[in-house]
Amino acid sequence: MLISLKFRKVRKLKNVIFLLALLKLCFIFGQDLQTKNIIVIDPGHGGKDTGAIGANNIQEKDVALRIAKEIIILNHTLLNNKFEVYSTRYKDTLISLSKRSRLAKNLKADIFVSLHCNAAKASSRGIEVYVHHSSKHNIKESIALSLSVLNEITQKLGLKKRGIKFADFQVIRKNTTLSPAILVEMGFITNLDEADYFLKTKNIRAIALAILLGIINYLNTIL
Repeated sequence: MLISLKFRKVRKLKNVIFLLALLKLCFIFGQDLQTKNIIVIDPGHGGKDTGAIGANNIQEKDVALRIAKEIIILNHTLLNNKFEVYSTRYKDTLISLSKRSRLAKNLKADIFVSLHCNAAKASSRGIEVYVHHSSKHNIKESIALSLSVLNEITQKLGLKKRGIKFADFQVIRKNTTLSPAILVEMGFITNLDEADYFLKTKNIRAIALAILLGIINYLNTIL
């Protein structure tokens, strides 16, 4: 009798393990079958085009590339590849604006985010996000995305919010016709405090994570 009871318990346990394994497999295959959002990150400038030069001689092209790389790493390590994330450049090379847009088009990107640093008089500081001023083609979606990213960066990191701006930058003009597209000015490297902020790896990671969270929050609102 005791042996019989023991056998039944073992059999029941194996059945539970089997069901859990089956559920896990279904979950895994379900994830694979789901279409992941394709995100193109565009670190501005590169190569001979340094972009703005910081008060501490840091270069805009380097800051943008470091943050782009960190977004890719965080998507892999923290979000378990929740998105398909591509960069318009992975090293210090100059890529034309038309090629950046062509990449996003070929990949059929769901979101396009261009990364830059601002430059002005030394007292200027804070974060602003640009959207193309067109009255058509994903303009509402681009504004919603820009607001989500702006709020995450400023509220989570305590940086000054300069708001959403409208401009005719080619990199967002071309991409807004394809998907929501924004250009993030991540701070003024002509401001010594903000330039020094970019020297620390933890701050690069923090901005990258805030941008990812902004994207996630935006996508959650449209699902």
